Formats: sequence, structure tokens, C-alpha cells
Amino acid sequence: MNKYRFYKNETKWFVDLPEYIEKGGTIDNLEMVEGADTMLDIMGEGKKEVILSIATANFENSDQLDLKEKADALKGGAYYFMKEFEGKEINLTMWLCGVIEFVFGGIPANIFVRREQV
Repeated sequence: MNKYRFYKNETKWFVDLPEYIEKGGTIDNLEMVEGADTMLDIMGEGKKEVILSIATANFENSDQLDLKEKADALKGGAYYFMKEFEGKEINLTMWLCGVIEFVFGGIPANIFVRREQV
């Protein structure tokens, strides 16, 4: 399990992943879009920063994202479905870009997340 910081500028969410930038990635690749931004708006509850513990195995008080399908090779990444967040039904589909493969070394069948206090 690792902790990741997500932050919002005026309108866009990004994951804070300096090691990705150091390996040649761009800040544009770290933008959260296509539902992932909506998930962070829900989790952030109006705040501009969210800290998430994230793992591929279930852990205490975590919520689950289920792989729906891998995106095509040109787009990269995969589509995930999140049924609930902290006991509230949200039924949200989101695309997680190819950076997910950098973080996990592949595309996991499930991702588990828990919001941490900022």
C-alpha cells in the first residue's frame, strides 16, 4: 500500500508523482480525467487536495475499483467501476490512464483506495 497526493488547480485534478516526471513523463499525463476527476471531487468534498492510500489488495476501510475493460493500445490505461465510496453509492465509471501501469507495473483487476486526513 502506498499513499498518493492528488491536488486541484482552478479546474483540473492531478496526481503528485515526481518520479514519473523524472522518468520522462509529462504533467499532462498526470491529469485526472474521464471520471477520475469526478471521483476526486466526491472525495475532496470541496477541498483542493486529497490523500489516498492505494493498493491492489483489500485493506481496512478501503473502497474497491473493479476493472471493467482495458483501453485500446493507443489510449492506454483501463476503465474501472467504483460502486461505493465510504458507504455511499456512487456507481462511477472512470478511466485511469497509462500512468496506472507505471504505478502498479501493469493493470490490476482491482484497486483499493482509502481517503486519508489531509
